Formats: sequence, structure tokens, C-alpha cells
Amino acid sequence: MHQFKANIEIIGVNPFVFVPDDILQEIFNQAGKSKGTIPIHGTINSKPYKQTLLKYSGHWRLYINTTMLKNSPKRIGEVIEISLQFDPESRAITPPEKFILALEANTNAKQVFENLSPSKKLEIIRYLANLKTEQTLEKNIVRAINFLQGKERFVGRDKP
Repeated sequence: MHQFKANIEIIGVNPFVFVPDDILQEIFNQAGKSKGTIPIHGTINSKPYKQTLLKYSGHWRLYINTTMLKNSPKRIGEVIEISLQFDPESRAITPPEKFILALEANTNAKQVFENLSPSKKLEIIRYLANLKTEQTLEKNIVRAINFLQGKERFVGRDKP
């Protein structure tokens, strides 16, 4: 586990810290890549978290959300203690079986879904996979299919 202290900075509305270059290089080696997103886990001020390192505007950043650090947007300038390491655990999210069946039953919606960007597909799958009850899942699968057919909004988005 790599440890360092960092000053919370902000870009737009997003609090983040820069990860030291020597630690980044070790993370790249462990991940076997230095592009895209890299899953990590560790602690912030001794509280565990899971997050993803990503490069934005030419720099690798560890974004600090409010589940990782309470009131993080109000803590800009604070120095925090961070530990992190590459997380080899899969972060894949399996779409609910009922959603897959609904897509199979509607070829138009399936084609639109397959043509969405990977991030938009993941957004829909993550939303559906995190619903708590079967009733809510079924209602939202109908909404997702309607969205893919251009009939309504879904996950805060207009037609695809």
C-alpha cells in the first residue's frame, strides 16, 4: 500500500488530489496500463474507499467524493493522508437478466443500446443493477426500453 499526504484541490466542482509520480508509475506497472481508468482502493484519513484513477486535462487525478471524505467540496486546501494501491478485483456490472430479455424482445431498442457509447451503456446498466426491489426494476426496465425507443427520458437524459 502506497502512502502519501496531499492537498485537496478542485477542478470545476470536483475535489481531487494529485498522486505522486513514483506511486503512479508503480500503479501503472501493477495495472499493466497507463491509459484509460485504473481501479484502486485504499484509505483517506484511515477510512477505506474504492475509486478509479483517471487522467483529465493532461494529469492523473484521484477524485475525492463525499462518500470517501465527508463534505469534500468544502475541504479544499485541507491536507489529507492517503493510502492506495491497484485493485485487481473486477468492477464489471452484470445487467439484470430481465433487462437482457427485454432487449431481446425489442430489436429496435437493442440496436440503439448496442450503438450507445460504453459510458452510456454502463450508466443504464449500473442504474438498473442498483435498484432494490423487483417492482422498481420492472418499472425502470420499461422506462429504459421507452428511452431507447425515443419515447421518454431516462437516467436524466433525453432521447439517445
